[in-house]
Amino acid sequence: MTSAADERSGKASVDGPPAARPPAFYRLENTVQPYDWGSTSAIQDLLGAEPDGRPAAELWMGAHPLAPSRVVPDGAGRPDEGPRPGAAAGTTLADLVRADPVGALGRRVLDQYGPRLPFLLKVLAAERALSLQVHPHPHRAREGFNRENREGVARDSPLRSFHDDQHKPEMVVAVSRFEGLSGFRRPARILELLDGLDGDLVARMRAALLARPTEAGVREAFTLALHARSEPDVAADLARTVASVRARAEAPTGAGAEATPGVPRRTSRRADATVLTLAEQHPGDPGAVVSLMLNRVTLAPGESMFVPSGHVHAYLSGCAVEVMASSDNVLRAGLTSKLVDVDALLECATCTPGPAARPRLVDDGSGLVTYRPPVAEFALRAGTVTGAVSLPDAGPRVVLCLDGAVTLEGSGEGPAETRLARGESVFVPHASGAVVARGDGRVVVAYVP
Repeated sequence: MTSAADERSGKASVDGPPAARPPAFYRLENTVQPYDWGSTSAIQDLLGAEPDGRPAAELWMGAHPLAPSRVVPDGAGRPDEGPRPGAAAGTTLADLVRADPVGALGRRVLDQYGPRLPFLLKVLAAERALSLQVHPHPHRAREGFNRENREGVARDSPLRSFHDDQHKPEMVVAVSRFEGLSGFRRPARILELLDGLDGDLVARMRAALLARPTEAGVREAFTLALHARSEPDVAADLARTVASVRARAEAPTGAGAEATPGVPRRTSRRADATVLTLAEQHPGDPGAVVSLMLNRVTLAPGESMFVPSGHVHAYLSGCAVEVMASSDNVLRAGLTSKLVDVDALLECATCTPGPAARPRLVDDGSGLVTYRPPVAEFALRAGTVTGAVSLPDAGPRVVLCLDGAVTLEGSGEGPAETRLARGESVFVPHASGAVVARGDGRVVVAYVP
C-alpha cells in the first residue's frame, strides 16, 4: 500500500508503476484590480500589455477568496514520465492548497495557519493617492467580520468594512520612487505645520494639541478632522485652509502670518505641497489637512516600509511590491470614493506618535536582500539574480520576475525547472524543496519565515 507521501514523491506502488510526481512549480494567472487611483501604464508595462487608458492599480498573487490566482502546472520532469499531474483547468491557488495542504504549505505552516496561504503578494501602482486608512488588529477583524455576517452584509458589498476575519499588517518595497504617509508626527511638529493656517477646523485641531501635546491630543485632533467631513460647512472651511496653505507655499522662505505665541515657526514645502495635491484630488475632504499630522515618506527603489495593524497611512504615488497577511480589511476615513467608516477606523487606529516603521534588512551579498518585518505571516527576498542564488527552501513561496529572466530549479519531490520572464510569477509548494534561481533578472520571493 502506498502512503500519501509516497504518492507525492513518486515512490513505487506494489499495485502498479510509480505514481507520477506533482509539478514543482505552478504558473500563476493573476487578477488586476482596476481601482480608480491606479496607474494607466506601470502594471501594463510589467505584464507586456498595451495601455488602453484605464487604470490598473494592483496585481494580486495569492489565494485570497476575493481574487485568488489561477494555477497552471509547470516544470519539466523526466522525459519518460509523460504528462505531469496537477490542477484541472480553472483551479485556483486556494483549491490547490486545500487539495494537498501538507504538500503545498508544509506541516509547520499548516499547523500555524490551517489550510490557507497566509500571505498575499501584490504589485501596487498608484497614479493618485489611496485612501486614508487603517488595517484592524486580529481581534477587531474577527469582531467586525462576524458582526457584518450576522447583519447579512454580502461579502462583496460596497457597504462592507470587514471582508474577512484576518488582520492585515503589510510591507512595501519600492520599485520606483514611492511616496506615502505613515504614522503620526510628534505633537510639537504637527503644531508647527498647522500654525498660521486659516479655518475653524485647523483652529480646533491646534487647540486640542496645545491643551494636550500628547498621544491623547493627537487622537483628539485626528478625531475632530475625521468627523468634520459630516459638518455642513466643511467644504468652505477647508477651502480657506487650503488657500492659506497655498499662500504659505508660494511665500518667500521665512515669510508668513504671525506665529502663535510659544509655537516656533518651521514649515515644510513638501508637507504643504502634499496638502495641495490631496485637496485637488479630493476637494472638500479633511484628509488633505490630516496629511499634516502624518509622517511624509519617500522611498527610493529597493527601500521599504512596514505598516503594522492600527497604523494610520496613505500611499500617494509610485510603484511598489506589497506583501501582507492574506486579508482585504481596509477601514477608510477619507481620500476615497469607497465606503468611509470613521467610527470603525477610530476604534482600530493607533495614535502614538513616532516615525514610519521599517522592516529589518539582511544583505548576504547574494544580490537578494531579505526584508523581515516583525510579523510571522510573511517576509520577502528581493533583488537581482546574477548567476545562481538560493531562494527560501521551505514552506509556500510565490516568485515574481520584475525584469530580465530567471530559471528556477527545484530539488524536492519531482525535480524540475521553469523559466520566468518579466511579469511572470509562480507558486512553489513546500514539497518542491530547496529552489535555486539562475540567470540575469530582478525577482521578488514572498514566503513564510
